[in-house]
Amino acid sequence: MDNYKYFIHNECSYFPCHDLQEWKSCLFCWCPLYLLDCRGKFTMNNEIKDCSSCVIPHTAEGYDYVLEVIRTTIYQKAHQD
Repeated sequence: MDNYKYFIHNECSYFPCHDLQEWKSCLFCWCPLYLLDCRGKFTMNNEIKDCSSCVIPHTAEGYDYVLEVIRTTIYQKAHQD
């Protein structure tokens, strides 16, 4: 059972914050990958990361993707020379 990976806040004044055909999760409303090399679809506007075109955290695979990037980043940092 993976129900802990999903959360939808239908009553949020910003919902939906992205144009998705099938909304899956609001769990990562503020993306924990914002400060990392997330490999998502973002742009840089005046040195500010704009993630409004990225829907990765809100997809069915988003939870696993976010955790994998965090794990990989921690591993790489721990094993730097």
